[in-house]
Parts: sequence; structure tokens; C-alpha cells
Amino acid sequence: MSDTGGVREVKSAARTVELLELLAARGDRPARLQELAGELRVPRSSMYALLQTLISRGWVRTDVTGSLYGIGIHALLTGTSYLDSDPRVRAVRPYLDEASEALGETIHMGRLDGRDVAYLATRESHEYLRTISRVGRRLPAHAGALGKALLAERPDGELPEGPYEALTPNSRTSRESLAADLAEVRARGYSVDGEEGVTGIAGFGFALRYDTPAQDAISCSVPVARLTPAHEERIVAVMREIRAKAEATVPAGPGSVHWR
Repeated sequence: MSDTGGVREVKSAARTVELLELLAARGDRPARLQELAGELRVPRSSMYALLQTLISRGWVRTDVTGSLYGIGIHALLTGTSYLDSDPRVRAVRPYLDEASEALGETIHMGRLDGRDVAYLATRESHEYLRTISRVGRRLPAHAGALGKALLAERPDGELPEGPYEALTPNSRTSRESLAADLAEVRARGYSVDGEEGVTGIAGFGFALRYDTPAQDAISCSVPVARLTPAHEERIVAVMREIRAKAEATVPAGPGSVHWR
């Protein structure tokens, strides 16, 4: 159960959120009423009524037969509002552009969300095509440059017990191997993703320390076929400079909202 500060959880609200999260996690795989009712362990009649309410509000969509359900357009509108209203994202975006122009590679900004990293902004490289934008998507924190940069800002005692999901043959699946890697991240000052999240793609992650512990990070992703020692050195130098600029620019102090 989530932390509600001692206030009793509202079951109907919790069920609505769980349903939306389930539909969002399915991506392009629509669900049937029976699947949703079974997954959330609620009566079919209650699930049907909830779905119809959310369809009328635009949070859920259905096909022409009324038998398949997916996430609705209002989820996109709300997510866009989150990005547009976040002062940290607004402040960092220009530096993502600067890094992208300097390096010609894909640059990301992400935020730690439990055991995952949520992608908040991306500047794609023109050198290779990605069919699906990562903005608004999640990646397990243990399997990418963004996540490992942020996990390294925290004590190893906070790491969840393994085994962890293996996204590629290079993913670190044990708590011990991840902790050893995070020790290297702390000593180095940035994380290295050696094809742990996506085969053929390396990454370099840098925590943004305007929060303690850091909640946000930036990274540079590059195809391993194009990664030479000289290019790696250039990436690290540019990203360190971008991090320093971003940390010095992000709004802080009286008048700014510090979300928890």
C-alpha cells in the first residue's frame, strides 16, 4: 500500500489509478473486460461501470465493438501538463539541445520513480532512427545510465533485493554486481551503460545534484559501433559541462515548489 500519511486510502480512487496504470503498462496491447477484472481482482460489473465512466471522461478508449480497452487521450494531456509545468524540466531543456548539437548523439533527461527511471525529455540523434519516443516511458533503474547515476547517489542499503530483470545479456541482475558497479560510478563521477538496457547502445549518465539525493539525471546514448575512445572522452567532457550549467540554472530558493 502506498504511503498516505496515515489517512485511510480511498478504495475507489486507488482502483481507478491501478486501472489506468495497468492500461498504460500494456502499451499497444488492448485489454478485455475479463482480463482487467481478473488482474485487479474486482467484479466484472464494477470494472465495467468504472471503464464506462473513464471512457466518458476521455481517460480510457474502446474499440468499435466495445470489447477492447486502452489508455485514453486525457492521459497524454495530463502528462504533457506535468512536463510543461515542471521548472526543472524547463530549465534543463536548453542544455539538452546544447549537448545534442555538440555531440550529435541522443541526449536524455530522466527522473527516478521507485525502481524505475521515467524519461522526461529526449533529443534524438539524426544518425540513427528510433521508432518510439522514450518521453513518458520507463526503464528499470538498474539497467541504464540514467538510473545507475541516480542509484549511486543513494546508499547501497536502499537497493532492492535481486534478482533484477535482464533486459539484455549485459544487464546486471544481482544486488552484488549492481552495488559493485555503483561503487565505480561514485569513484568515476558518472555512470556507464554497457549495452545493459538496449543491445548495441552504450550510455553515460550524470546525476543533477540540485536535489539531495538527486532525483534527475541526464545521459548521452551512442551506438557502440560509433563509440571510439576519443568520442567517449568528448562525450564525458561535454556532459560534465552541461551538468554544471544545468545545476547552476535550475530554480531554487523561496517561491519555488519542492515536490516530494
